[in-house]
Amino acid sequence: MSLEVAVAVPFKQRATERLGEGEFVVALSLDREWFSPDQAKRLVDVAVGRGLVAEEDGDLRARFDPADVTVPEGFTPDESILREQSTFETALDAIVAAGVEKQRAVAGINERQRALAISIEAAAVLFAKEHGAAVDQLAADVREELAAAGAE
Repeated sequence: MSLEVAVAVPFKQRATERLGEGEFVVALSLDREWFSPDQAKRLVDVAVGRGLVAEEDGDLRARFDPADVTVPEGFTPDESILREQSTFETALDAIVAAGVEKQRAVAGINERQRALAISIEAAAVLFAKEHGAAVDQLAADVREELAAAGAE
């Protein structure tokens, strides 16, 4: 996944699992010249949203082991990784990565949504969990969204 590779590079470059956001942005924009500083900041938002990094005390902490990520020779990330995926898209990607055919996954998600009268996001996370996909962060996000909606 090119998003994970792009996020891993600044951590690997400094041999750490924790970086200041400024260091992360400089590594991607000035050191690598992959993104503008604004785009690199956007990448931080996407990475946080996808659960790849966590913001702690003004720093970014990798939620995976950057040393385990292989950076292909000549790798340059595509700007499309800056587009944040919806919860549904992210869950669907995780389901497909877990070995479920995409069309079957969408059908299963739609069935759960109809049968349980829940949001498409909740149905996608439920289907993903049933098929062993790694969506713990998404599940937490969906629970938060549901709790916030219930409080209104």
